[in-house]
Amino acid sequence: MSDFNSFVIEKINQVTLIPEEAEDMWHTYNLLQVGDSLRASTIRKVQTESSTGSVGSSRVRTTLTLCVETIDFDSQACQLRVKGTNIQENQYVKMGAYHTIELELNRNFTLAKKVWDSVVLDRIEQACDPAQKADVAAVVMQEGLANLVLVTPAMTLLRAKVEVTIPRKRKGSCAQHDKALERFYEAVMQGILRHFNFDVVKCILVASPGFVKDQFISYLFKEAVRQDCKILLENRSKFMVVHSSSGHKYSLKEVLCDPAVTARLSDTKAAGEVKALEDFYKMLQQEPDRAFYGLAHVERASEALAVDILLISDQLFRHQEIATRSRYVRLVDNVKENGGNVRIFSSLHVSGEQLNQLSGVAAILRFPIADVSEAEEDSSSDED
Repeated sequence: MSDFNSFVIEKINQVTLIPEEAEDMWHTYNLLQVGDSLRASTIRKVQTESSTGSVGSSRVRTTLTLCVETIDFDSQACQLRVKGTNIQENQYVKMGAYHTIELELNRNFTLAKKVWDSVVLDRIEQACDPAQKADVAAVVMQEGLANLVLVTPAMTLLRAKVEVTIPRKRKGSCAQHDKALERFYEAVMQGILRHFNFDVVKCILVASPGFVKDQFISYLFKEAVRQDCKILLENRSKFMVVHSSSGHKYSLKEVLCDPAVTARLSDTKAAGEVKALEDFYKMLQQEPDRAFYGLAHVERASEALAVDILLISDQLFRHQEIATRSRYVRLVDNVKENGGNVRIFSSLHVSGEQLNQLSGVAAILRFPIADVSEAEEDSSSDED
């Protein structure tokens, strides 16, 4: 998104933003709520009647203001569609008519809300911070399978999946196996060159079980020398080899937990989320009276001023009931006011997916507090 200096705040209850890259659509998805007002450029099919009475249709670009009713986000394509009723009549669309706007990169939109809470404002600040970019890439692989992903502050994006059948080695002949493996490594190499922007990415993690990662790195830079691929040779220091249990995307979580990786990526949001979740699970095992999860339990801990670190999923703030959403916002505000740290996890990170299994909210406490098991019934009913 454009930074704060290029915001156009026309009224106290609205803001104009310009999405500049795919990740900005995810931020926008998290900003939008049913009942908001969205004004943006769009294409509308209109019917026209000529002087002779013949009817035709054409597509025209116009600007509409919708009262938001449904929000649809495609996480793989990073496309955002918003459907609602027109609340400002123009020459093509009547008041109350339905329309779907697909927000476009580098075209501004204006968002109006009745209430701008702290979570929404923090999201805008994060989206407009130029330092918050996709600075980590990863190749999680095993023989015949590789997942190429970008880890941004807000989401984990699968950019390519490479699959090549590798025949087993046979006694006295490894030729078929070796040729297939070379084709596989070449496809992964081309995927890296096509999908990773070396001007932005600061670190590329190459992870696998066994020696696949080492053999691939050896192949990659031998080929880079042979082909005089300067972009790979100049960025060799950005590659980091790490162990993983498999080549599947879910293994990225264990890769980000590796102490060597954590140290190198200490300033990235994704690594911080993974470490916070690991700290929570350690506390749950060692001192369970200082590790709470579930809304009612964590609220009780917050009321006792005991929350040191709050872990909460961004998925909870997309709740369409205002009262329920306000409850989560109030929890975040209370923890901050009492000196606690708040980590809002992206539901498109592997750590966010895991936090959602704990009802989306957990806390590490400064000190043990009285048992709150009587709140379980309230917690389960609230989370339903």
